[in-house]
Amino acid sequence: RHADKVKDCAALFKEAAFSLLSGDHARFEALTDQVAKLESEADAVKRNIRNHLPRGILMPVDKFQFFDYLREQDKVLDEVEEAVFWLSFRPESLPGEIETEFRELVEAVIPPIEKLPELVMLAMDFFKSRSEDQRKRMKSLIYDIRQHEKEADLLERELKRNIFSKIKDALAVYHMIRMGEIVGNIADHAQNASDRMRAMIAK
Repeated sequence: RHADKVKDCAALFKEAAFSLLSGDHARFEALTDQVAKLESEADAVKRNIRNHLPRGILMPVDKFQFFDYLREQDKVLDEVEEAVFWLSFRPESLPGEIETEFRELVEAVIPPIEKLPELVMLAMDFFKSRSEDQRKRMKSLIYDIRQHEKEADLLERELKRNIFSKIKDALAVYHMIRMGEIVGNIADHAQNASDRMRAMIAK
């Protein structure tokens, strides 16, 4: 349930970012409210998980590794909410090339998030069956998430380079650099979550 909400929030973030860039402020505000609502619902799921695991429960994985995974998955939502907040301060206009590259970065951070529910479902089956085939499928999915994060990282670096060369206003430069970092962090935490899962299935 938590992973599904993370995935849903990612889709809302993309739509919110593109709405604002297109000048549809009313749509952006509505989507911002939806992001906040989803983040709150996900927090409730996270608290429920943490509060209803008895101290002595036997789990197929180390409990601290499990909570570490959950924390990283939850940080995806935190960064999405932070990105939407910073987007609301966007300068009125951006050079066309910068806007195009920012859209590409937003697009790039979505796929790794969308793969998290699938990863969780595969993990549920794996920890029941301990199937080597299932383990290989998980490793392949984790590799895909890592590749998506690398692509987003490259786009973030290129965006920063062009921000410094195309934008002259210091405040706008700071804002866009920070925006790029926050959006890039979304993919970083998705990869961090997948790395925690990789540790849990390691032999």
